[in-house]
Amino acid sequence: MTHSGTALPVTLDRESSVPLAVQLADALRQAASTGHLRGGDRLPSTRALAERLGVSRTVTAAAYEQLHAEGWIAGRHGSGTYVTTSPPVDRPVHRTIPGEEAEPESVLDLTPGTPWAAGVDKAAWRRAWRAAADAAPLVRAHRAGLPEYRAAIAEHLLRHRGLAVGTDSVLATGGTTAAVVELAGSVLSAGDVVAVEEPGYQRAVQALTAGGMRVVGVPVDEEGLRPDAIPAGARVVYCSPAHQYPMGSRMSAARRVELIERARAENMVVVEDDYDGELRFDVAPLPLLAALAPDVVVHLGTTSKILTPTLGAGWMVAPPAVSSALLAYRERTGTRASPAGQRVLIELARHGDLGRHLRKLRRELSERRALLVAALRAGDVPVIGDEAGAHLVVPFDSAAGERECLAAAATRSILLDGLARHFAGEPSAFGVAIGYAGCSREALRESLDALVGLLREYCAGHPVASAR
Repeated sequence: MTHSGTALPVTLDRESSVPLAVQLADALRQAASTGHLRGGDRLPSTRALAERLGVSRTVTAAAYEQLHAEGWIAGRHGSGTYVTTSPPVDRPVHRTIPGEEAEPESVLDLTPGTPWAAGVDKAAWRRAWRAAADAAPLVRAHRAGLPEYRAAIAEHLLRHRGLAVGTDSVLATGGTTAAVVELAGSVLSAGDVVAVEEPGYQRAVQALTAGGMRVVGVPVDEEGLRPDAIPAGARVVYCSPAHQYPMGSRMSAARRVELIERARAENMVVVEDDYDGELRFDVAPLPLLAALAPDVVVHLGTTSKILTPTLGAGWMVAPPAVSSALLAYRERTGTRASPAGQRVLIELARHGDLGRHLRKLRRELSERRALLVAALRAGDVPVIGDEAGAHLVVPFDSAAGERECLAAAATRSILLDGLARHFAGEPSAFGVAIGYAGCSREALRESLDALVGLLREYCAGHPVASAR
């Protein structure tokens, strides 16, 4: 049986960005899967089909070559081109990856963790990418990170976090969670006990659990993690002392000393997640644990909260034994932090754009926080958390109140984050964490009446607290 081009259900869209040859190959496959073409059917010649469809022979030849390579058609010498078999009728359809769907633009996202990416200077951003592209392609991997990047981070840590380190002490990472994954693979062993904040950063918890570690929650309060509650025999303590996530407190000086002394006495490693330590509004950024005890502290930082996740760039400063183990792990596994984001950060730092952005960011987020806190206080809604970072917490009395509030907010197209999901074990605190960096300031201001009214309804019973 022979098919002509006009008998086949082939429609080519010349305005589409999909090449005509790809469209034609797809159409012929579809014709076979729906029964218009069957095994043994003869196809028109590439010339004849091109004439009937009004395209060049290059298009039809390319489509036939693709289908021939896939095994759907075959040429017979002196006879023509034939369909060899039909594709399965119920072919799998590629669908959107679960969890990756974008929120509709009408939804106001007030969940924490989103940076003020809209505040990045567009001219500086374009300039940095252009300059990064001028660098010659790498011929070998830099397992520790690009030297210029490590130098830029060392300067950043000195200026904005008060940590004096040499370039050789800095390792590039893909961010804090990526760094935790690498630490689990290089420093820890299956079954090692890791103490984590409860509530705390669940991505780190999941990374450690996936690595075979035994994760044990340690309670936090208004002074941060409680060192006295760390279980005996813990190999590592993971914490966010500058701005505890998600509760927003900072670790007191006394507890910092207590944690360091215990780490030294019991041969523990303290992993300090400084995810937004540059963002304090009341006082200068607090000293790092790594500055107090570089012998037992692994310091982690990231560009995701102060700039954008686009860069996929972070850093680590660790004791020599930890750094060596991590570099050996990268050599064994062939892994490294991507240099593309590092190059952009290098250029942003080289021209002073990084420092200017941080100053603008602190000013913007400080004003947003003040706006939000003032509205909540005026509505008799309690607030907890330091004057820092990009989120605050409204405590509730019960899990039911938290669930009902989140559901009610969703019906008003407001996306909030509950505290219960930040517990690895049984939740013992409830409420909502409100992020104020990802949306525009106008959207935040316009939502205040609805937000305050909603929170006031579900957090009844709490006395008004003062946000530090």
